[in-house]
Amino acid sequence: MPYLHVDGCEIHYEVKGRGEVVLLLHGLGSSVLDWELQVPALAERYKVVAVDLRGHGRSEKPPGPYRITTFAADVAQVLGELALGPAHVVGISMGGMVGFQLAVDAPSLVRSLVVVNSAPAFVPRTLGERLVVLQRLVALRVLGLRGLAPKIAKKNLPRPDQEALRQTLAARLAQNDEAAYCAATRAILGWSVAERIGTIACPVLVVTGDQDYTPVASKRAYAARIPRARVAVVADSRHCTPLDQPEAFNRLLLDFLHEHSMAPAGAEEVCHGA
Repeated sequence: MPYLHVDGCEIHYEVKGRGEVVLLLHGLGSSVLDWELQVPALAERYKVVAVDLRGHGRSEKPPGPYRITTFAADVAQVLGELALGPAHVVGISMGGMVGFQLAVDAPSLVRSLVVVNSAPAFVPRTLGERLVVLQRLVALRVLGLRGLAPKIAKKNLPRPDQEALRQTLAARLAQNDEAAYCAATRAILGWSVAERIGTIACPVLVVTGDQDYTPVASKRAYAARIPRARVAVVADSRHCTPLDQPEAFNRLLLDFLHEHSMAPAGAEEVCHGA
């Protein structure tokens, strides 16, 4: 299994296929396995690079604190070391946050950006939002990941016909290193690049499940501030859209990538930020 030594941490990555580079960034407490239903379809046309962020999957799990900026810098170094930029960047949830950070910090590495059930900020502002965050941290402390994982899985995959997927998701979450999971959770809290998203000039696709944690309207609101962004809503989907609606998601993703492929590096398809 390939690894790169990045800023004091061994980062695991996988590469499959040939063609323009598609970089896949997983969510909190997950790994490259987030994309197991996408990689085969993508690898038929593209060189797919999936990375385990520090603290996740097969990557090393150094002590925190972690930062979204650190995750993005790690990814940028991986692309640089492998000479694989610019890339079409695809991120779900926390991975979408990393994608946003990469797009504003290292725009020359990003040919296009797809963010799935994510946002350019996670700053709890109301009492209700703060309580949700506090409840998650308390539950993690009281139950541990083994106790919390089934609850997270059930919230994301509640239907009876999703039992197998639910068990798979719960098992993966439970395997996380608790200290690393806590550090990654805290990396999200208070993070924001919302004031910079207007500088993102590359094509952006915002994908949202119609039943995601945050409403579709909030995605439309921030997408309206990005010059070349559009929103796609996936029906009957919650937070794990690539998992609970893989066929619909894959069609959206492949159509978007096809639309924005074959542009030479350095042309207008590459992001330009402040």
